[in-house]
Amino acid sequence: MASTDFSRTMGSGEHHSGFGRSQALFRRIHLDLPLTLLLLILAAGGLLILYSGSGQEISMVKRQAIHFAIGLAVMVSAAQIPPRIYRTLAPWAYLIGVLALVGVLVIGVGAKGAQRWLALPGLPRFQPSELVKLALPLTVAWYMSRHPVPPKFTHLLKAVIIIAIPTVLILKQPDLGTSILIFTSGALVLFFAGMSWWLIISCISLVAACAPLMWFFVMREYQKQRVLTFLNPESDPLGSGWNIIQSKTAIGSGGIDGKGFLQGTQSQLEFLPESHTDFIIAVLAEEMGLIGVLILLSVYFLIIMRCLYLSSRCETLFGRLLSGSLSVTFFIYVFVNIGMVSGILPVVGVPLPLVSYGGTSVVSLLTAFGVLMSMVTHRRS
Repeated sequence: MASTDFSRTMGSGEHHSGFGRSQALFRRIHLDLPLTLLLLILAAGGLLILYSGSGQEISMVKRQAIHFAIGLAVMVSAAQIPPRIYRTLAPWAYLIGVLALVGVLVIGVGAKGAQRWLALPGLPRFQPSELVKLALPLTVAWYMSRHPVPPKFTHLLKAVIIIAIPTVLILKQPDLGTSILIFTSGALVLFFAGMSWWLIISCISLVAACAPLMWFFVMREYQKQRVLTFLNPESDPLGSGWNIIQSKTAIGSGGIDGKGFLQGTQSQLEFLPESHTDFIIAVLAEEMGLIGVLILLSVYFLIIMRCLYLSSRCETLFGRLLSGSLSVTFFIYVFVNIGMVSGILPVVGVPLPLVSYGGTSVVSLLTAFGVLMSMVTHRRS
């Protein structure tokens, strides 16, 4: 079965270090030196891009730097926790995440037509869906690792229910983009566990067949408008098509080597909306050109390849399933953001990982990297 190759090829065994004393030292504190360095490079570059995308607002850059500092501290802490502890905590993390999502629907804080945040006494405002991005694959990996692979249909059905509950709750906020990403992170665990290809194709066919029903009975008007704008943004250039038109203009005007740092007209003159969040890569493309974008994509590529390599070195099925899901999900975040900014995907409000401004997103992503490093640096337990 093709999809079981992941589990078969990710063999166990001793972890050998080829990176000298520094790598050995990092391993003793349960960190991976190459991945940590790549994340620091991405964070530094992200702050530089944010400075331009925020209109040179140094206070926003300082807040993002604090977010990175907190995220790195949490990442290091998460890496110290043995995998067996994560297995024990998985269902509780899932339960807390689901209760927080229910709390969003009942007492959540709204902004820009959506209710996605919680503001609890004594705590900063946070977005529970960001926490579920880790809790869901953690729980699905815990459940699937308790059963033989490839999984039986009954086990798959129960796992789908686990995935569906937070997906539906996030969809009701409404947050279609995040709900799709959450569902995908759980589905990837099933794929890596050996879900058969015929069942995968059947599920894709079923979703395709239900698409017309989703259009009429599930999708809201603004979500439909996003699809229509994706198909023809010029139909409403001063309304719904404004974002993507300005984004493509910024990307195209940058050329090969860009207009120069802080010299982008689309971003600096505020033609480009959400230039510090969802559309931040358009700022990079305009000011640093194709060369700058390729450098950023190269860093992302190295991070993803390193994560997949580390996933292949995990000693337990739980670690392999969880690490594989987190690695590919990170790739999907990058792909979806760049796809929507460049006009090849509908705009769904997905930030560029570790570059777009956002505290909860930064902390949750770095926590996921800490969990991944824990899976590979601890001995079998």
